[in-house]
Amino acid sequence: MPKQDNMLTILWMLNSGEKWTAKQISEKLEVNIRTVYRYIDALCSSGVPIISDAGHHGGYSLLNHFIRAPLLFDMEEKKTLLHAAVFAKEAGYPLTETLENATAKLKMYSNEQQESTLNQQLSGFEVINRMVSPSSQLVLADLEHAVEKEISVEMLYRTSREEKPKSRIIDPYGIVYWNNKWYTVAFCQLRNEIRSFRVDRILRIKRTQLIFKRPEAFSSRKFFMKNLLPDLVGKEGLVSLKIEGRPEALDELSMHWFLGHHLKERTSNQAIFLFEEKSIHTSVPYFLLSYGKSIRIIEPQSVKDRLAAIASELMQYYQHS
Repeated sequence: MPKQDNMLTILWMLNSGEKWTAKQISEKLEVNIRTVYRYIDALCSSGVPIISDAGHHGGYSLLNHFIRAPLLFDMEEKKTLLHAAVFAKEAGYPLTETLENATAKLKMYSNEQQESTLNQQLSGFEVINRMVSPSSQLVLADLEHAVEKEISVEMLYRTSREEKPKSRIIDPYGIVYWNNKWYTVAFCQLRNEIRSFRVDRILRIKRTQLIFKRPEAFSSRKFFMKNLLPDLVGKEGLVSLKIEGRPEALDELSMHWFLGHHLKERTSNQAIFLFEEKSIHTSVPYFLLSYGKSIRIIEPQSVKDRLAAIASELMQYYQHS
């Protein structure tokens, strides 16, 4: 471990309020006792008030818990950071190795009792998420670097509608994690506009020598959500969808990422949504299909007909496959 890390570890140990002997510190750091003495001398020379008590119950300690910098976290803060790291790792966070090093240091800079408590808290905290492929993690790492350094990248990208992938040069403005998938919001030089690209559809990526300047105050999150859920305020020609059903089913509909955005009114046994005419006959019926008999569409009749047609197509497909 680097000298700076060792000296920081000693500060954490002394800040616990306990006395530590040179032998205990050397065993913790796995270094020679003489090296510990040099570290203690260096800390004292830099102004850290370390008290050295001789005798059978002696050891090193800090004067009145000297360290109170934001760098030192209390137990609740450590627990929170370690829990957040679990979420990040399960989401496919690209800098996994660095993340693991950081969490290891959080545990390392704790006394034995604190470390045991943290391990116990982590053992009961689980996150189950869709696995991110190793290739996508490598792409994410390149995108993260491109966003930070404002470097354009060339990628081979396949859309959901095209069988053949296309080569594009993009300026990545940011990375967004949404609904168990990673996206990059970038200026596409092929289309000459800002677009969102799914990371798992990037088949190949490489850095270029081109640089760009991200627009000031640009928010990838706001752009992504605006394109995903456009604002319907003031729009004309909206169609009302009225649904009855079990309260728990209506609750799910009202909290659905897409349907909930269009919720107009909710009562104990009914929910009313407002949609553009195109979406109410294309994507909406497929969202509703999974709710089966737990809901019943009151109006419009055209959505009922569309649901019946989809169910009929599925029945014929499986009867003849």
